[in-house]
Amino acid sequence: MCGIVAVSGVDHAAELTFLGLYALQHRGQEAGGICAISSDGPRLHKAAGMISEAFDDEVLSRLPGRTALGHVRYSTAGGAGLENAQPLLVRYHLGDLALVHNGNITNAQLLRQEMVREGALFQSTIDSEVIVHLIARSREETVEAQLADALGRLEGAFSVLITVGDTLYVARDPWGFRPLVLGTKDGGHVVASETCALDLLKAKYIRDVEPGEVLRIRGGEVTSLNHLTPVRRHAACVFELIYFARPDSRLGGVSVDRARRAFGRQLAREHPADADCVFSVPDSSNSAALGFSEASGIPLELGLIRNHYVGRTFIHPTQAERDFRVRIKYNPVREVIEGKRVVVVDDSLVRGTTSRGLVALIREAGAKEVHFRISSPPVRFPCYYGIDMPTREELIGAQLTIEDIRNHLQVDSLGYLSLEGMHEALREHGPFCDACFSGEYVAPLTDIASGFPANTHC
Repeated sequence: MCGIVAVSGVDHAAELTFLGLYALQHRGQEAGGICAISSDGPRLHKAAGMISEAFDDEVLSRLPGRTALGHVRYSTAGGAGLENAQPLLVRYHLGDLALVHNGNITNAQLLRQEMVREGALFQSTIDSEVIVHLIARSREETVEAQLADALGRLEGAFSVLITVGDTLYVARDPWGFRPLVLGTKDGGHVVASETCALDLLKAKYIRDVEPGEVLRIRGGEVTSLNHLTPVRRHAACVFELIYFARPDSRLGGVSVDRARRAFGRQLAREHPADADCVFSVPDSSNSAALGFSEASGIPLELGLIRNHYVGRTFIHPTQAERDFRVRIKYNPVREVIEGKRVVVVDDSLVRGTTSRGLVALIREAGAKEVHFRISSPPVRFPCYYGIDMPTREELIGAQLTIEDIRNHLQVDSLGYLSLEGMHEALREHGPFCDACFSGEYVAPLTDIASGFPANTHC
């Protein structure tokens, strides 16, 4: 999962891109980069770590121009390392080309192997570089035709921003797995993974980029180019609404906050609890806990305080670091918990290690009973479309029964939102990809079928 932003036709585009990436920092904390385009050509800066650490006033002053694009990374393909950070910038026979990508291309390894056999030289191990090579090797004559040719060969999840000179191209895969929104500011345009980035920039939301849509933005005008080949159905990632997106964003017309509240209300109906208070595992579960409280009538409390100077444990690269960060990330409020029967609402249970540590903390704070509620179904299958759920062996929902998970977590009761209940909460929207819960993969898994190792690990 990554966050991408582009600004076109606005002064100080790199500074605005930086602010947009700041709003999307939750989508990736491993590395960040910005490429700015001026009359003197493109200039690129990439660095490891948080976006605030990677850029300062001095760095941004060296990135002039009215067009820029940026990326924050958490690696789902290719592994860590600055050589795999984006944007990618190459000398292209029709102009300097820069690219940022969010998603996972499920036939990238097969395409890469074909091009290597034909003499292509790759500078990174990320699937995003495959797109660059496909564009450069296309036999079509125009930029637009080469883009269509390249993107038409991709399978899986890709929201892509590409500049050729100062022209910005925007594309989203035909399934619409990863979010992408279009806005306007000061006569120019902003494209970003989530609407919260538009809000920070005071850009006006225009619309979501449609699945399969390819746009050209140049001279303040947006032109819709030919759509990519239609697919059987759209499949926006439901896990974006459950966990990844910020609650103040809207994705595909859906308020993330309202969706999570609906999950919580449905969860309370499916798995009621006799308890004194309910609280969330902050912050991604706050809205679901509020919904659970609304539907159950159990008072909402602040039972866990999160240290906001620690990254998201789910997306941290190694398990050892995830374990260590549980205790430094959360602290229980003893005055709320001691002697109480508590309902703890979390958004999902992936590996189970974070939750087990949290339960231990809550027990130590004196909880009389701990009732754990998950506002999504059991995660039983890997995601091959850009979420870090690498193998079934690492997924607690795939390895243990719900009763075994309850014993593993050492809680008095455990309840998951049902798959049917999740879709019921979103019945006015969708359809959504729920492959990590159902195992129904809507886009081809060509690399897996061809015998390549799964390209979904940090």
